[in-house]
Amino acid sequence: MLIIGIDPGITGSICFFQDGKIIDVIEMPNMPEGKKNKKQVNGAQIYYEISSRIRDIKKEDIKVIIEQVSAMPGQGVTSMFNFGQSFGILKGICSAMQLPMYFVRPTKWKKYFNLINSEKDASRTKAIEVFPYFSSELSRKKDSNKADAILIASFYYETYKLEE
Repeated sequence: MLIIGIDPGITGSICFFQDGKIIDVIEMPNMPEGKKNKKQVNGAQIYYEISSRIRDIKKEDIKVIIEQVSAMPGQGVTSMFNFGQSFGILKGICSAMQLPMYFVRPTKWKKYFNLINSEKDASRTKAIEVFPYFSSELSRKKDSNKADAILIASFYYETYKLEE
């Protein structure tokens, strides 16, 4: 089974995870929007990245796990709108591709990895501990978004395995 773990948002990531192993992790494709150097997710590129990796896999053997995000206190209206827009684009793409989607709240997967009330970078440390062979891909502080996508996919894999 191929699990696609997604940390949504402009700086998020997408992890392709199969049989307990990381196949690939990419930063969320994005593109410029408007005059002020703002960015938005690039839906066409997301579609391409996913479709090129699932070409030879039956749809029933694919699970897309998206972090269930919501508005957070202290965030601006514009940034929350943009975040919701990114989430909606991801849902739309997966729906159009007829891929089964599952949503997991950050507190649920973070609790599983004992990351509640920890720094953002703690997920990167945890991903390196669990997947040491992938540590070179997680060497920068900004790779914590890749780590989140990896842990979201791994969380589903581990809990799904327990249910079988």
